Amino acid sequence: MAGGKRGHWRWLVRLLLLVPFIVLIDAGFYNRTEPALAGIPFFYWYQLLWVPLGALLLLPVWASESHGRAEDRDKHP
Repeated sequence: MAGGKRGHWRWLVRLLLLVPFIVLIDAGFYNRTEPALAGIPFFYWYQLLWVPLGALLLLPVWASESHGRAEDRDKHP
C-alpha cells in the first residue's frame, strides 16, 4: 500500500513539469512591452524569467525520481 502512495506522489510531482509549458504556451498573454525591466520589454524578460523558474520546478521532480530509483534498486538487487 505504501508503494502505491509513493507512486501517486511521484505522479503529482511530475505535474510540475507542465507549469512552464502552460504558462508560456499563450504568447498573447505576455506579448507586450510594458512593464519593462531595466529597459528590457516584458515579452523578453518574462520568458527569460521562466528559465530559472523551470529549473527550480525541475528540482523536486528530479529528487522524487532519483529517490524512487534508489528505492527500486534496493528492492530488486
